Amino acid sequence: MRKLIYAINISLDGCCDHTKFFPEEDTMEYFIQLTRDTGTFLYGRKTYELMVPYWPDMAANPPADERNVDIEFAKAYAAVNDIVVFSRTLDSSAGGEKTRIVSANLKEEILKLKQEPGKDILIGGVDLASQLAELGLIDDYRLILHPLIVGGGRRIFDGINLHENLRLKLVDTTAYRSGAIVLRYVK
Repeated sequence: MRKLIYAINISLDGCCDHTKFFPEEDTMEYFIQLTRDTGTFLYGRKTYELMVPYWPDMAANPPADERNVDIEFAKAYAAVNDIVVFSRTLDSSAGGEKTRIVSANLKEEILKLKQEPGKDILIGGVDLASQLAELGLIDDYRLILHPLIVGGGRRIFDGINLHENLRLKLVDTTAYRSGAIVLRYVK
């Protein structure tokens, strides 16, 4: 059974707004490896539109002034052949044949995806991850905590509505040169 992994960059004050800070090279290397271990990306519409076509375009035509880690991430991203987007408003995808748009029952679709053979499933964004956390479907939480206080922006798990606390177990921590720490929790 494939694991459902949620990985996200956050600041010390819980901000996960990608416009407020940019990961350092060492944490990008972490995301490159995580992406190489991924068989399926799982997004809501907003995150999908941030990721595609940006990263596939960079993989196809790397800008000369781009950081090497960003180009390597773009190549790892483009190598993943399955993107599932949960949306009630999106009717076509910029990702071509590797992207499926789903508006059916979220829980049923995730349970089916987890049963498929292959590498793990990686969730991006906030809204979809909050819904999946509420349903208890996320197996592995990877919070990449950056040594920044940004003072505003979107917060992780905004609007989550749990009926009881979701107890997680810390299974790994990794500190990076930049001061960022990966905190890995499982159910």
